[in-house]
Amino acid sequence: MSLVILDACINCALCEIECPNDAISQGPEYYQIDPDRCTECVGHFDTPQCQTICPIECIEPDPQYNESKSILLAKFKRLHPDKTPIL
Repeated sequence: MSLVILDACINCALCEIECPNDAISQGPEYYQIDPDRCTECVGHFDTPQCQTICPIECIEPDPQYNESKSILLAKFKRLHPDKTPIL
């Protein structure tokens, strides 16, 4: 499942810096996550780094994108064909 940044975002940019997939960018009002690039850090880390770093905890699973770990891992492999995933 991809993640989503809620409108409570304070635009601190910490999540953008931490994202290993370059899935986070500044939106018109607050940061947003590209679901085509979000792997919830599967392949990189044990936990989503954006959620870990967010000072106001405004990043949640996006119910519109229900993806299993195997789907997220396949997305990781598509985005990073030269990297070995951390399982």
